[in-house]
Amino acid sequence: MALSVNRANYDEVISSDKPVVLDFWATWCVPCKVIAPYIDELASEYEGRAIVGKVNMEEDNDELAIKYGVKNIPTVLFIKNGQLLDKQVGAAGKDVFVQKLKAIL
Repeated sequence: MALSVNRANYDEVISSDKPVVLDFWATWCVPCKVIAPYIDELASEYEGRAIVGKVNMEEDNDELAIKYGVKNIPTVLFIKNGQLLDKQVGAAGKDVFVQKLKAIL
């Protein structure tokens, strides 16, 4: 299961020495629901090698969205050493997320 990321734990998550995957989503977003199982699978499959988190846009996390220029959801960010290296805007197959995560491991 992916970690819930918000303003309270963001600094701790982003300062990890592991790559970070952040999924910006909302409950009303149909494409977000499509990729949700892929994000949870990544969290399980890459446990210990990467941090996979979900940022709920309905829970006052606008600050994080603004920081990364997230204008549409779902948006999945791929971050390493605090630097945004890649992103996927919109739904995609699990293979796309796996490929992007492997590229930053």
